Amino acid sequence: MKKKRLGLLPKVAIAIILGVVCGFFFPDWSVRIFLTINGLFGNFLGFIIPLLILGLVAPGIADVGKGAGRLLMFTALLAYGFTIFSGFFTYFTCDLTYPWLLDTAEQLHPLETAKGETLTPYFTVAMPPLMDVMTSLLLAFTLGLGMSVINGVTLKGAMEDFKDIINRVITGVIIPLLPLYIFGIFLNITGSGQVSGVMGVFVKIIVVIFIMTIILLFMQFFIAGFVSKSNPFRLFKNMLPAYMTALGTQSSAATIPVTLEQTIKNGVNREVASFVIPLCATIHLSGSTMKIVACAMAIMLMSGMDISFGQFAGFILMLGIAMVAAPGVPGGAIMAALGLLQSMLGFDETAQGLMIALYIAMDSFGTACNVTGDGAIAVIMNRISKYELKTHPGTREELEKIVSVE
Repeated sequence: MKKKRLGLLPKVAIAIILGVVCGFFFPDWSVRIFLTINGLFGNFLGFIIPLLILGLVAPGIADVGKGAGRLLMFTALLAYGFTIFSGFFTYFTCDLTYPWLLDTAEQLHPLETAKGETLTPYFTVAMPPLMDVMTSLLLAFTLGLGMSVINGVTLKGAMEDFKDIINRVITGVIIPLLPLYIFGIFLNITGSGQVSGVMGVFVKIIVVIFIMTIILLFMQFFIAGFVSKSNPFRLFKNMLPAYMTALGTQSSAATIPVTLEQTIKNGVNREVASFVIPLCATIHLSGSTMKIVACAMAIMLMSGMDISFGQFAGFILMLGIAMVAAPGVPGGAIMAALGLLQSMLGFDETAQGLMIALYIAMDSFGTACNVTGDGAIAVIMNRISKYELKTHPGTREELEKIVSVE
C-alpha cells in the first residue's frame, strides 16, 4: 500500500496549534532553543533569498522571451495586467476595510514574557547574502532578457541547472523546515500573550480574501465576456471544475489538463488554449498577488508600520515580475516574494514567519483564483487571435510552432 503523505497546509496548521498550546506551559529555556533554531533558519532565508530570485526569475523571463511572437507577447502583457490589477484592487479594498475590520489596538509589540523579559536565542550564526535583493532582481532581469535575445544555450543551460538547485533547496530544505519555523514563532507569540489578537486577525483576513477572490474573478470574466461578446456567467460556470480541482491540488501546473478542457468548452480554439493555459499557469498570479498584498497590509497594520500607496505601488509592480516561474509547490510564490517583503516593506523575521503561515493557510484559494482567471485570459486571447490571423498571415505558423514547443 502506498503511504499517504501529509500536505504542507495540514503540517502548518498542526505547527500553529502546537505552538499555541505549548506556549502556555513551555519554560523560557526551552522557548529559547526554538528561538535559536528560528534564528538560524531566518539567517539562512536571508542568505538564500537573493539566489532564489536569481534562480527563478532569470530562467522564467528567458522562457517567456524565447518564443517572443505577437500572441505570446499579448498573453504575457495580459497576464501581467491582470496580476497588477489584482494587486491594486486588493490594496484599495484593504485600505478601506482594514481600519474598521482589524483592531489596531491589538498590535504586535516586542515579544516579551510575562515577566517583561525579551527572550533571545542562545547563539546566532551570521549568514551574509552574496548580494542584496535589488541587485539580484536587476541581475535576473539582465540575464533573462539577454538569454531571450541571443538564444544561447550555454548560459541558459547553466541557469536551468541553477534553477533546479534552487527548487531542490526549496522543496528539500525550506518547505520541510517551515512547520518547525512557524511552531517556534507561535510558541514565542503565545508566551508573550499576543496569540489571541494574531489568530483573530488571521480568521478575518481569510474571510476577506475569499470574498475578494470571488469578486475579482467576476470582474475578470465580465471583461472576458465583454471582449468576446459572451455571457460572463456562463464562462465562469464552465471554469468551476478547474476552480475546484485547484482547491484540491494547490498547484496550477497539476490543474492544467482540467483548465484546458474547460477553456475549450468556453469556445476557445484548441491551439490558442494549448499555449495560453500552460503559459498562464506560470506567469498569471492574480490570486497569489492578492493574498500577498492583503496579508502584508494586515501584518504591517498589526506591527504598527506605516502603509503608503507609493510604497505598495512599487511593491505590486515588482511582485508581478518576481513571482514569474515560482516553483510549482505549495507556498512557492511566497518564497519568491520574501525578498521584496524584506527589502521594500521592511519585514523582519517574525513578520516573514507570520506572512508564510498566513499565506499557506490560504494557498488553495489563491491557486484556484489563478487557474480560473487563466480561462478568462484564454477567452480574450481567442478573440485577439482571430484578429491576428486576419491581419498577420504568419500568425498561424507562429501559433503552431509555439504549441509544438509546449
